[in-house]
Amino acid sequence: MKLRILILAALLGPGSAGSAQDNKAPEKPPARPTLGPEPGGAPSLYGPHNSTTNDARRLLRVQALYVERIDNHLSDKLVDAFAKAGRFRLTDKRTDADAVLRGTCFDSHRLKTVHTEIFISDRRTGSPIWQDIIHQPYNPPPLGDAVNTTAFAVLKHLMDSVEEAERK
Repeated sequence: MKLRILILAALLGPGSAGSAQDNKAPEKPPARPTLGPEPGGAPSLYGPHNSTTNDARRLLRVQALYVERIDNHLSDKLVDAFAKAGRFRLTDKRTDADAVLRGTCFDSHRLKTVHTEIFISDRRTGSPIWQDIIHQPYNPPPLGDAVNTTAFAVLKHLMDSVEEAERK
């Protein structure tokens, strides 16, 4: 009888029924390192949110927007993206606008990135309202696709800033 119990205990090994280890909760695997939770839970296709709202009240009052010419046809892509979004009325004349969107869009062939800085300022006073900085890799994708993605990133960051300003 004792021999059977010893054989059974040997087969079951440590941690078998009746041991103190059964009372422990199973250990959780260590958490993987992250860069922190994304707002909304899901990662963004447009990179980190690097925009800054300088004047939330003025941003909410912007109805008409004039887009200045920006390198790499970014201004054309921004006009298309903003027209589809419908939040701002785009104007052909600077004098008809409440605010002016201007910026730069430089591509670095050596670094294979597009560096974009966008600024929205009050048309009359020139005071800053909103700004965004985006670094978009390319090659692949081609430069045109990277600039297009940048335009949608600017639009998304601006719309997020408008929603945040409305909540305040």
